[in-house]
Amino acid sequence: MNAPEQTSIDETSARYEGWRIVAVCFLVATFGWGLGFYGQSVYVAELHRLHGWPASLISGGTTFFYLFGALLVVFVSEAIRSVGPRNCLLAGIFALAAAAVLIGQVTKPWQLYAANAVLAFGWAGTSLGIITNTLGLWFDRKRGMAISLALNGASFGGIAGVPLLVAAIGSFGFPGAMVVAAIAMVVLMVPVILVFVGRPPLHPSPAIAAARADAPSATQVRAQALRDVGFLSVSASFALVLFAQVGFIVHLISFLDSVVGRERAAFAVALMTAMAVVGRVLFSFVIDRLNQRLASAISFVSQAVALAIIINVRNDIALIGSCALFGFSVGNLITLPALIVQREFDPRSFGVLISLITAINQITYAFGPGVIGLLRDASGSYALPFYGCIGLELAAAVLIMIRGWRKLM
Repeated sequence: MNAPEQTSIDETSARYEGWRIVAVCFLVATFGWGLGFYGQSVYVAELHRLHGWPASLISGGTTFFYLFGALLVVFVSEAIRSVGPRNCLLAGIFALAAAAVLIGQVTKPWQLYAANAVLAFGWAGTSLGIITNTLGLWFDRKRGMAISLALNGASFGGIAGVPLLVAAIGSFGFPGAMVVAAIAMVVLMVPVILVFVGRPPLHPSPAIAAARADAPSATQVRAQALRDVGFLSVSASFALVLFAQVGFIVHLISFLDSVVGRERAAFAVALMTAMAVVGRVLFSFVIDRLNQRLASAISFVSQAVALAIIINVRNDIALIGSCALFGFSVGNLITLPALIVQREFDPRSFGVLISLITAINQITYAFGPGVIGLLRDASGSYALPFYGCIGLELAAAVLIMIRGWRKLM
């Protein structure tokens, strides 16, 4: 982006079309996380109830979904470059709808894995990689705020989407509910995407276009990134933290149930999710001006402190407050990598690097719940795995401060 472009586009104006793209991405994230990420807990419970399959068999499908989805996310940037953000978003919505219907019709284990393969395509087209890449085409100076606000849809997908899905299952049964969810998503999202997602406004000058034409290929960027100290410190630190964060959240109700009871445990999880929204919104107003590596390190340490309290304190108010403290940074940890990449690396590589980081993180956190479960079974309590999560958080806080010595091209 060059100076003439920035003077002709006022990203702070409420009438700037980019804010409509933020609203679209909010809705996309709501369905993407509601049916893709948080929906997995519903699918595991319902398929176990309907078919009596072992939880390990069904959750294995979830791990497969995350891993296959991570392989697809790597190529999101190239897909947007080839067919445009509108077509990619539409493809993601249709794939997500098809997967929802297929999951509702599953009667054999192999069908579950096939449906999760389709779901992975839908996840790649509706989750973090596609949202950050799309908003990167409309925003430069206000990119941090735009991404933060759009990704509140991810939290909304958990807060509202899952209860609605459970209510629909009670009314229509599991297969019927999945069909209803798919139809509702397509009917709402397809017109919204067709109407509001057009051609990105930031068209470079001839000089910038020539520079981009000389930019390395996506394959070259990925190869260089995996040898760059600054990039590796970002990707590795967030991979460690998300491994701990996802694993902890999945097991939180099981841990709190025996300590404060199921009702208060559910309240603690709801409060944690709500605090993720609060933290993301508050950060959105200042995040573009912060030292983003330092902000990340502080967030990691705050989660480690919350975990230490949760392990060692048995006071109900302290436990619930610690869950709120943990949740305050949950949302920002999926926003900050994009902002660090934007600030520190060649802008021509932004889309490829974000897709790569997203894939690395997803591959890593796919194993978080399983590893924590294994450690809990081996040790007889959650103390050992949660202390392990504290160690990962603190190691990541140190690692994120290693910047490297050159900008990645």
